[in-house]
Amino acid sequence: MMIEMQDVYKTYPNGVVALNGINVRIKQGEFVYVVGPSGAGKSTFIKMMYREEKPTSGKIIVNGVNLAKIKDSKVPLLRRNIGVVFQDFKLLPKLNVYENVAFALEVIEESPKAIRKKVMEVLDLVGLKHKVRSYPNELSGGEQQRVSIARSIVNSPKIVIADEPTGNLDPETSWGIMELFEKINDRGATIVMATHNKEIVNATRRRVIAIENGKIVRDEAKGEYGYDA
Repeated sequence: MMIEMQDVYKTYPNGVVALNGINVRIKQGEFVYVVGPSGAGKSTFIKMMYREEKPTSGKIIVNGVNLAKIKDSKVPLLRRNIGVVFQDFKLLPKLNVYENVAFALEVIEESPKAIRKKVMEVLDLVGLKHKVRSYPNELSGGEQQRVSIARSIVNSPKIVIADEPTGNLDPETSWGIMELFEKINDRGATIVMATHNKEIVNATRRRVIAIENGKIVRDEAKGEYGYDA
């Protein structure tokens, strides 16, 4: 089991209950959509998986590690096996495409030779080998998201977590990004994606976990979006 949550509750200091008794198990190699209305608890659910948020109570096991008990100093080590993709790309504006992707390897002190090999391989996978010297402001939104994805997978993580990765993209570009996630999943990575994209969820028919008011209300193997877009 790659991800497991047992009786997970999360109450923020202002009293808002974001998660209310979550129990879920996600196997290695699964592709899971997380859906639900705005404010339902999806982002908190996602953030729990890479220890951006801690549960108020309950157990969260990711890749064999209990995140409720892990020390803060061990979080960077945990995240080497987790790639995270955001809606707003979070690229470093003063670094070019190559440098943005390489940065993820430099911080874990990979050798320059290994960095170059891995960066060029992953840029080839996302179709941006020809843009290595371009800067974020010279790229389209779709290209920036591809760089963000490349950076998240350059260290071959076992899990890729995506929070609304197509939220800022037009429909055609969104499909290109989803094809890329399918490739990553085919290579063995477990993917958990929070999304409001009804068309993509309904067309691809992957596992769907629906969250409402902090609770899982639906968990279907080949699910549909189930909400008005």
